[in-house]
Amino acid sequence: MTTPKPVEFSESDRTAIRYAAFQRFWGMRVLSSLSFQMLAVAMGWQMYALTHSAFALGLVGLAQFLPMFCLTLVVGHVADRYDRRRIVAICQVIEALAAGTFLLGTLGGWLSAPAIYTLAACMGAARAFESPSSSSLLPAVVPRGELSRATALSTSANQAAQILGPACGGVLYGLGPSAVYLACFVCFCAAAALVSSIPLRAKPAFRAPVTLESVFSGIAFIRREPVILGALSLDLFAVLFGGATALLPIYARDILQTGPWGLGALRSAPAIGALAGTLWFAHFPLRKRPGIAMFGGVIVFGIATIVFGLSTNFFLSLIALALLGASDVISVVVRLSLVQLRTPDEMLGRVSAVNALFIGTSNQLGEFESGVTAGWWGARASVLVGGIGTIAITLLWMRLFPALVRMRSLEREA
Repeated sequence: MTTPKPVEFSESDRTAIRYAAFQRFWGMRVLSSLSFQMLAVAMGWQMYALTHSAFALGLVGLAQFLPMFCLTLVVGHVADRYDRRRIVAICQVIEALAAGTFLLGTLGGWLSAPAIYTLAACMGAARAFESPSSSSLLPAVVPRGELSRATALSTSANQAAQILGPACGGVLYGLGPSAVYLACFVCFCAAAALVSSIPLRAKPAFRAPVTLESVFSGIAFIRREPVILGALSLDLFAVLFGGATALLPIYARDILQTGPWGLGALRSAPAIGALAGTLWFAHFPLRKRPGIAMFGGVIVFGIATIVFGLSTNFFLSLIALALLGASDVISVVVRLSLVQLRTPDEMLGRVSAVNALFIGTSNQLGEFESGVTAGWWGARASVLVGGIGTIAITLLWMRLFPALVRMRSLEREA
């Protein structure tokens, strides 16, 4: 099937789209993110229980990152040439099968560290296709005039799932890891059913022949746009150095002396802050100097990371992580808005794939970096160095990308 292009919607159609197609899209995002967050809690806790190794926790992030890195150019082209709903649904079925394998391995007693790495790689490959396809699907679900509001609502759905997912994962893990994996299996299946049922008011796109130039066109487009390149690369390096989430099992178990419920609360705290930030920007959007706001938010992100690294109090750690999430959402809003508003629809899948690679690099590879440095210097030193590195990168990027500093609007300026 061909990739749908959005068409103009009449005013009478908008209500139907908002309460039918977009609701299904929103529900799919919630269920998919909820499942992934619960699975991350179970994988991290079970891996640390098996190995008691910070390096092993980092390897889980690396196993998820490598498929995304290798498949970036492929997934963007697939998202621009085929039905994005079908791609997302297939990916979620694969993720459901991975969760089911986790369940069977736990019940059968054969789930080992190599098996977790293998399943994490399968999840990473599926999410490599799912992320750009899901992001580029949204313009075909709502009219362009509603895209900004729909993006904010979609982001809030993701943040809400990141709040509930770790908390639910921690509580369910108290009943046993098999309870978490069963819940993930059910949620992934429900998400696949929802996205398959989304009606699109769209025209089929012309499928141009695949050439070497078209494969690399997403990267070429970003290189021609210094504002987008600066925003994506800043978020990449900031989270790469400031990503302490891979070490949360160590903090929960060894430093803060809590159990799985504490790990769930710690993983939920950044999403709580991010949700608060998302709701704030939904009511008070960044209309002036979004670049300056982005740089300021990343500096606050680095400071919050340092506070978390120094903290030995559970509640102070929660506050620091919530502030970390609230400051990070500024970068998320600016980056996603720039990609959605400044990229032609026929290239949106390829550009979104590169954006997903940057996000995956900062998250999964950042977890690997945190695990390696924690194995060398200890968990606290790793987090502190990451926070300081984040602030240093931000100051450097303000000199390297002056266009991002001077940017006065998210829309393309005349």
